[in-house]
Amino acid sequence: MALHDIYMQRCLELAALGAGNVSPNPMVGAVIVCDEKIIGEGYHQKYGEAHAEVNAVKMLTDRYDNHADLLQRGTIYVSLEPCAHYGKTPPCADLIIKHRIPRVVVGCRDPFAQVDGKGIEKLQAAGIEVLVGVLEKECQWLNRRFFTKVQKQRPYVILKWAQTADGFFAPADGSQQWITGPESRKLVHQWRAQEDAILVGKNTVLADNPQLNVRYAEGRSPKRVVIDRRLELNTELNVFDHSVETLIFNEVKFDVIGKNKYIALEDFERYVPEYITFQLYLQDIQSVIIEGGAQTLNSFINAGLWDEARIFTGAPVWLKGIEAPKVHGTVVSEQFVGADQLTIITNTPT
Repeated sequence: MALHDIYMQRCLELAALGAGNVSPNPMVGAVIVCDEKIIGEGYHQKYGEAHAEVNAVKMLTDRYDNHADLLQRGTIYVSLEPCAHYGKTPPCADLIIKHRIPRVVVGCRDPFAQVDGKGIEKLQAAGIEVLVGVLEKECQWLNRRFFTKVQKQRPYVILKWAQTADGFFAPADGSQQWITGPESRKLVHQWRAQEDAILVGKNTVLADNPQLNVRYAEGRSPKRVVIDRRLELNTELNVFDHSVETLIFNEVKFDVIGKNKYIALEDFERYVPEYITFQLYLQDIQSVIIEGGAQTLNSFINAGLWDEARIFTGAPVWLKGIEAPKVHGTVVSEQFVGADQLTIITNTPT
């Protein structure tokens, strides 16, 4: 592996540490190298706080008395183009120029309109050497949620379900039966902590009375999204307990009661997934994981509004029941989680 790739891979490892804490910002890692040695590194740790470049520079200046000389001889690697605008923090491009770092290696450009090439141009105009596109696909994949929100004006949509070995999703009588083992359930809770929202339909709430929170992993619980067209669900159910913000899509009313926000859609006959994803975008939700049921999952699949499907296949054989959804795309990984097979498929445009 080339040296540039090695240092950019470290940027990606650092950036991933910000998962679940920086949305709606992207995850970014930065590494400062001098004389082929990493002398400073950092990542964007929390939304509204210091960016990766700031943390990397701070680590270096705290460690070395001769930090000015090291910076002026060094190279900074950043997984995403340094920002060039004032947001909640000052522009990182200005920080690099201020410390006279002579070389910048960028993983990929930032698609956000206020950046998109402007950070690179600002650095080059200051006489800084800029190399763009090191591990570009890997950097884009890490921030696929951010890229989707910026480029498609909707959140990144993840479908998740479990199915039996013979392809069934749930018993036909609506009863509860576990398909997967405890390892898979723990992993799902880790996923929840990494996404902005979790979505279910009315029938799932009725059948399971789920909490839709993070109990078997560390991290914050996502916002909850419930589709309840006629507001038939009892407000004493767990999803309405005001522990986190909950959006209830319906055709009856707009209202806010505590942390429960009722959003009425103008048409519940057509384009429901489209309306919901646009409303989530307006709520600054960058990613949503859809956990059921089959009808809800199929509505997003039929609308083509999904980016990634995470499918657990357990050992049970039922012979009958509600058939599991089916998706067509690119299989990006297959692995075992305990005794269950996990297949991850991305939606490949046709």
